[in-house]
Amino acid sequence: MTSVIKETVTMLTRDGVRLDADLYRPAVTGEYPVLLMRQPYGRAIASTVVYAHPTWYAAHGYIVVIQDVRGRGTSQGSFQLFTHEIDDGYDTVNWAAQLPGSNGQVGMYGFSYQGMTQLYAAVHRPTALKTLCPAMIGYDLYADWAYEGGAFCLQANLSWALQLAVETARLADDEATYLKLLAATRNLPLHDPIPALPDIMTQLAQDSFYHDWLREPPDSAYWQRLSPSKLLQGVDLPMLHIGGWFDTFLRGTLNLYQAMASRSHYRQQLVVGPWSHLPWGRKVGAMDYGTLATSQIDRLQLRWFDQFLKGIDTGLLTEPSIALFEMGSNQWCTFDQWPAQASDSHYLASTGLAAIDTNDGKLDDKAVHGAVSDMIVHDPWRPVPALGGHAASPAGSYDRSAIDCRSDVLTYTTPPLETELHLLGTPVAELYCTTDSPSFDLCAVLSEVYPNGAVYNVSQGYVRVEDGRSLVHITLQPTCVCLAAGHALRLSISAACFPAYPVNAGTGKPLSESRLIDARIITVTIHSSSTTPSRLILPKTEDHLESRRLLSQ
Repeated sequence: MTSVIKETVTMLTRDGVRLDADLYRPAVTGEYPVLLMRQPYGRAIASTVVYAHPTWYAAHGYIVVIQDVRGRGTSQGSFQLFTHEIDDGYDTVNWAAQLPGSNGQVGMYGFSYQGMTQLYAAVHRPTALKTLCPAMIGYDLYADWAYEGGAFCLQANLSWALQLAVETARLADDEATYLKLLAATRNLPLHDPIPALPDIMTQLAQDSFYHDWLREPPDSAYWQRLSPSKLLQGVDLPMLHIGGWFDTFLRGTLNLYQAMASRSHYRQQLVVGPWSHLPWGRKVGAMDYGTLATSQIDRLQLRWFDQFLKGIDTGLLTEPSIALFEMGSNQWCTFDQWPAQASDSHYLASTGLAAIDTNDGKLDDKAVHGAVSDMIVHDPWRPVPALGGHAASPAGSYDRSAIDCRSDVLTYTTPPLETELHLLGTPVAELYCTTDSPSFDLCAVLSEVYPNGAVYNVSQGYVRVEDGRSLVHITLQPTCVCLAAGHALRLSISAACFPAYPVNAGTGKPLSESRLIDARIITVTIHSSSTTPSRLILPKTEDHLESRRLLSQ
């Protein structure tokens, strides 16, 4: 590897705030493109939880800039979540393009917050910004990040809010607050009088974004002002989109990709691995997806930047633009465009004991004759726990057979599969319900049932129902999976998934006012008949098998 020179550099924003960055440059004098990452966690980390160290990129002929955003690390100013990233990002791109040794071409990379700062920097279209590599982002900040199906993503949001509040206290040299908040990150405060609004957030983190996220309605100006879906309408750049099947922000990654692919004049490339939010490796949850699941993103990004910042023909433009890891077969599938989807319905059937006997509930190809009802009795004293999936921590696939044995979980299972079953896309559960509560939640989990009785989750969805509607649609996490012959497919339904989402108290009150002491027992009845055909809709594509091939390593 070529030696690399590191230095600390500073810039001033248009309103005079100093932003600090670490700069890595090749030791050989020359003009190079700039790779920029803007992040809030202390620039020395440089997202090395998922990416190679910046010195690796610098050694391949790039000037790499890792900048502390406003009010984080050693940068000046007040940190307000995402608020300054449009103007500060624009100013930073223009500054980076004029650094000594820069050839004026800037690309950006990073995941999560660092993925969002890329999108914000592009809003006003700085001419030096040539390409983005956004990974694991929220395209619509409300629906892709803070909430899912109208339900607050409690564990993820609270954990992140506490993490950022800890850093705020550290920067203020407030040791007492720092230690209290740090302790809360290690043992989330989930049982305060208002569970979704822990006392520690009210007392020690009053300026946290968390309060806005909890209280702002979905159609408020707050979400409109910060959502890339509203801000990027005039932006067109080549983008490498990166996601994971067990990442909580996969909806945002796919929504951004599909929006850009539908209107962009430039290449839009998509890679989705079997990964959770972090790390990106072959082992996720209790599963080992094999050597092909090991992240090749750094190598891919290098080819991407060589193509779009150096003008080198890396061969990318002649390769399929979509690469999806198929779990189960543990291979990559490649496509020239998102495959056309077909639907395959499986109808819920039982003798009424789907909550008691895991063998009672069935997934049938045809709607049942007569009428069947299965009841969930949700007790807030012992809510159904979260296990893996995309919304809980740790994420991934785990054996949930013990959860399926609970009497407040309905299970519906196919017969053993005669041949492999390949699923690619977004499963949906359509459920006809009645309830004794003005508000209730439903969680749907799609799993693979092994011959030995183990049950490993594949995809999950969640919805909060506030309007009393009888037909509930639960959109599950998109997936790409091959279920083995002899295994079975199962749909599990419950009224809670705690602490991934708050326990619904059943009062209909807003989360910021919903008190633990008021939580009530909720009964939900799932109906299935020829007139109320509750069903699981599976995504399938005819081209799936023909297009499967190994991704170049």
